[in-house]
Amino acid sequence: MEQKRIKIKDLLVSKEYGSEVNVKGWVRTKRGNKQINFIALNDGSTINNIQIVVDVPNFNEDMLKKVTTGAAISVQGKLIESTGSGQAVELEAISIDVLGVADPEKYPLQPKKHSLEFLREKAHLRFRTNTFSAVFRMRHAMAFAVHEFFNKKGFYYMHTPLITGSDAEGAGEMFRVSTLDAKNPPLNEDGSINYKEDFFGKETNLTVSGQLEGELGAMALGDIYTFGPTFRAENSNTTRHLAEFWMIEPEMAFYDLKDNMDLAEEFLKYMIKYALDNCMSDLEFLSKRLQEEEKGKKADERSMELIEKLRFVLDNDFVRLTYTEAIDILRNSKPNKKKKFQYVIDGWGADLQSEHERYLVEKKFERPVILTDYPKEIKSFYMKQNDDGKTVGAMDILFPGIGEIVGGSQREEDYDKLTTRMKEMGVPTEEMDWYLDTRRFGSATHSGFGLGFERMMLFVTGMANIRDVIPFPRTPKNAEF
Repeated sequence: MEQKRIKIKDLLVSKEYGSEVNVKGWVRTKRGNKQINFIALNDGSTINNIQIVVDVPNFNEDMLKKVTTGAAISVQGKLIESTGSGQAVELEAISIDVLGVADPEKYPLQPKKHSLEFLREKAHLRFRTNTFSAVFRMRHAMAFAVHEFFNKKGFYYMHTPLITGSDAEGAGEMFRVSTLDAKNPPLNEDGSINYKEDFFGKETNLTVSGQLEGELGAMALGDIYTFGPTFRAENSNTTRHLAEFWMIEPEMAFYDLKDNMDLAEEFLKYMIKYALDNCMSDLEFLSKRLQEEEKGKKADERSMELIEKLRFVLDNDFVRLTYTEAIDILRNSKPNKKKKFQYVIDGWGADLQSEHERYLVEKKFERPVILTDYPKEIKSFYMKQNDDGKTVGAMDILFPGIGEIVGGSQREEDYDKLTTRMKEMGVPTEEMDWYLDTRRFGSATHSGFGLGFERMMLFVTGMANIRDVIPFPRTPKNAEF
């Protein structure tokens, strides 16, 4: 009788030598001779394989021919102490069932090194490689850590709409949602499309942020967070941009800018500690992978070792400085004076680029940096206006290798100041009347921030391209699978 299946993760730490167990998984490799075969089996529960030892004469030859890379098999076997290096236990096969064959001529993931570009084309199968199984196990762990952190803090998880009639940040291109006939839409007298005939009776889009609705929740429930997909139709093909990505956006009543910064720093450190405490075998694998990848680079071009980098962020307080202080540092920096920056900093008011953010973090302070009090011209309409009339109570957190990872602010709670700013920036107050109600009725100091989940994933996995930390990337001209 077949035993109950045991996951490989649990089997590898078992000490029940001599017991009969059942494992199921996919064959990574098979090697050996006419007398003995060694099968490396993986079931996704861990980066590590279990070695199956097969005494060939005791098994059907035709069945063993079907045990090829990629095949799914069920193995009944006896747990024994391993004599080889690399694993503590292995399984002596008693019986093997082939559950699903994988034609070795056609199966694209043969046991050799594949480029990440090739694997993106096979995104439906790339989970079966060591690299991507590690990345997506970690993605689960990080998502779980998000909910655990906020739940422990007494926050409420709020589901904000994916379909919206407003552009939260004036963030540019949005994806339109419509049921109108694309070839023959209803038109107004002036020739424009009549959206009153559309499903929602108005023009609607996919959301770029859950923040504005999140603020409504915070003004009643106190502390809320959203965690869901957001969409930007920017024609950007960089290693840092996706058209569909996940955002974590907490909003807190009665929090000022300092409270906001404290929470964001605590949150980032919590996630990193969770990864170190719960994902060590995957982190060790990803660290080795990164070191292999960077072998040919000069010492000063190599990344900090992955686990060391995570511990470094955990062990150091983040540096906090104002935008004005940062501009002075950048203007007087060597790369700026020697015109090594692609965007040379001339003076106050410049929008900081990734190269400037990374200089502050990696060269100047050598630790994460929180920048505050940006010029109001380069920030969104809803940010708290400071008394100097020039700056707003914004805060961005900059990380090594990434640049900006968190963006947030104290929100403007004053109705008159907010409406004046909206008019200056061309944000339609009539359409946003519901948002302004929170400033009319029981307004209070409140703050919030957004963390791009995939940017955080890049940081904790050491992967270089954002398309490699989301299962099925959506980018310009690419919506496969």
